[in-house]
Formats: sequence, structure tokens, C-alpha cells
Amino acid sequence: MPETPVARRWASLAALVTAAACLSSCYPSDIPAGTALPIAVDARAIETLGGEPMLADGLRFTGGLELSSSEALFGAFSSIRFLDDARFLGVFDTGYWIAGRIVRDGEGRLSGLAEVTLAALLDADGRESLSKFQVDAESLAIDGQSRAYVGFEQRHRIVPYQPITDLARALPAAPLAAPFDLRRLRSNGGIEALMLAPADGPLSGALVAISEKTRDADGSLIGGILGGPLVGVFGVRPRDGFEVTDGAFLPDGDLLLLERRFTIASGVAVRLRRVEGASLKPGAVLDGEILLHADNRSQIDNMEGMDVLPAEDGSVRLILVSDDNHSILQRTLMLEFRLAATR
Repeated sequence: MPETPVARRWASLAALVTAAACLSSCYPSDIPAGTALPIAVDARAIETLGGEPMLADGLRFTGGLELSSSEALFGAFSSIRFLDDARFLGVFDTGYWIAGRIVRDGEGRLSGLAEVTLAALLDADGRESLSKFQVDAESLAIDGQSRAYVGFEQRHRIVPYQPITDLARALPAAPLAAPFDLRRLRSNGGIEALMLAPADGPLSGALVAISEKTRDADGSLIGGILGGPLVGVFGVRPRDGFEVTDGAFLPDGDLLLLERRFTIASGVAVRLRRVEGASLKPGAVLDGEILLHADNRSQIDNMEGMDVLPAEDGSVRLILVSDDNHSILQRTLMLEFRLAATR
């Protein structure tokens, strides 16, 4: 099969991945504490996923965007959560919040972003940090309209922030206690997925955290339930070299996991795995059905963030975002899929 532009880009990236990682880790902060910076974001439509992806019955690609901005701080998208059908909140692993609104065309497809602002993640004294070690935000969960939980790696911790109605002044509370030893987490493989379980389910709205690369003695990725009636540790069975980069609960209580694989030999790949909600409990080892598998022949990149938007007909829109590592060889993508109602 002829080499595609996407495949060539990832072949080049393999040679420069170390330099890209350094660029991301050394990126400076430019937004003063207490200030929100409005930015313009350009969007190029992606109409077809391309390549030869595997999509389970009931899942289809509905379109996407390649995003860019003249603002140099834009990029390194690690997680995204929606406050309603259009407004979203996210974190960059360079220590910033991003907030904005998705825009759709007349046929309901993604067409752009509006009202986008960036703000620095602050410490308890209202100051920003220039240290990547302190602000490597990788995961995000939203509790209503007022509080957010951010998972950090390198200096591993899960931190509540309030108020998210004013991100430029949102301050952290004390880090939450975790049911597993945070000191065991790998420096670049910490809490990559953080989500709130449904309030009416068996976990009663507890936080659920899953590590990207850190494994237990049996080789499972380490996960934990924070709070609620089922506090404890569980595992996620790793498969085929994929790592968990985000997760979201579906309306029926099942857990959808976003997974990413990168190897120098094969480039990048993305996968979605659906886990039965009833199986999520202390001591469990989670596994599930593969809904999506796409490699670098498709219009994907380093997919790290995901959220779900329920529709009135019982279907669910899945929106994925990628972390470009502030590398000219990578892209910030927003991809949307529709998952038909199954129950």
C-alpha cells in the first residue's frame, strides 16, 4: 500500500520524538496569574476518517477538525469535558486551562471553535508555576458547574479547583487521598484518565482514576475508586501495547476507555474499549469490547482526551482531542463519532 502523508509524518516524528518531548516539557508560561487570554482558533474540516479503521456496529465517524492558532501557547491538549452540548473545559499538559464552545454547521457537523480562552493553572496562593514538573495536567473531571478535578503526573496528585466559572481565579484545594500509593506511579505514566461515575449508579458519583502506564504485580494498569461506597483499587487489562489516555461514562453506566499506542516501528494508533459498568469494583480487572481501532493511515494523531454528549434519540456523540506536544510534526485534532443506542 502506498505510504500516506499521515504515515510519512509519523515516520518523521519517530526520529524527533525526543526533541518534541523536550520542547513540551520546557515550554514557558506567558499568561499572568488571574488573567484569561482570549484567542482565535482556526479550524480545517476533516470530512472522512480515511485509512482502514475498524468501527464496531453502531459506531460511525461524523467529522472532525484540525485546529491551529497564532497564539503559541495553544496545544498540548490532554483532556476535555463538556459543560453542556456546546461549552467545554479542558487542560493542557503545559499548565493551562482552555475553555470555549464548539460550533456546528447547518448539518450538525463540527465546523469550528468560538469564545476560546486560556488561563494558567494556579497554586493555592494564586500564583502560576513555570515548572513543568508542577503543572503537568493530564486528566480532568467536572462536578456540576462549579468544581473541577485535575490529575497531574510527574508530581502525582488529584486536585479539586473552584470556581470553574472564573478559571483565571480558580484555586486548588488540598489534593485528594487515593486508594493506591501515588508514589508508585511512573513519572511519565500517571493518572491519565479521571472521571465521575454516574450519581445513580453503584459507585454513587465517585471519582474513578486510571494510570496510563503504571502496572500492578499482575501486570494490570492501576486504577482506583475515590470516595463512595466502593472505595478501592482495581486493574485494567492491557492489550496490544495500548495505554489508557482518558475515559468517560456512557448514559447506561458503561465505561468507555480511550487508548493510544505509539511505537517507532508502526507509528500511532487509537482505540476505544467499552467496559461493563457493573464490572467496575475493587479487586476487578477490567476488560471489554473494542469499538474502534485506527492507525496512522487514518486522520488521527496522539489522541489523549475524550468526552461523551448524550443525544435525545438515545445515541451518544463521542468527541476526541489530540495532544500535539507543541511539535510541528503533530496536529491538534478534534474528532467526533456517533454511537447508536444499544440498550
